[in-house]
Amino acid sequence: MPWLWDRLKPPQRAWAVPWQEEIQAAILAVESVTFGDDCFVAPEAHLFAEPGRDLILGDHCRIGAEVFVHGLVELGRRVTLNPRCHLDGGRGGIVLGDDCRVATGVRIFAWNHGMDAERLVREQPVASQGVRVGKDVWIGAGVGIVDGVTIGDGAVVGMGAVVTRSVPAGAKVAGSPARVIGWR
Repeated sequence: MPWLWDRLKPPQRAWAVPWQEEIQAAILAVESVTFGDDCFVAPEAHLFAEPGRDLILGDHCRIGAEVFVHGLVELGRRVTLNPRCHLDGGRGGIVLGDDCRVATGVRIFAWNHGMDAERLVREQPVASQGVRVGKDVWIGAGVGIVDGVTIGDGAVVGMGAVVTRSVPAGAKVAGSPARVIGWR
């Protein structure tokens, strides 16, 4: 679990830090990823980037097991992606502000297919506006966030919500589609 990294005692750090450096070096050998200081990436995580679709992790980020991240994605400082999250930045990108907590199984897609009835689904054009998440945001387990959404600073997104429109700063939202249910 990514949160265990912060609780390591010196004897565990003696072997864990070189182990983590090896994991990150293997990723850097094949992907356009930038790691900030003291990041943790589970060995079962899948991080993919390409030239022009970089993946940037700020200082002290934590990436759990079976997380799938495909750039263009930028994580601020102290962002945690818990197990089985899936982020795909498309051309518009995903930005998560400092101190965001993203629970297990969250899906964020910064792209979408067209839906022209005159074209086959596989031939639809792809659009990508991007997704922006402010600082100090908590995204609950199993949430889905679609392209074009902005979530304001300090917001909370309840478990299982489907976020199809922007969320104001400090709002608590839940449901499908997500709607404001209170204020933090």
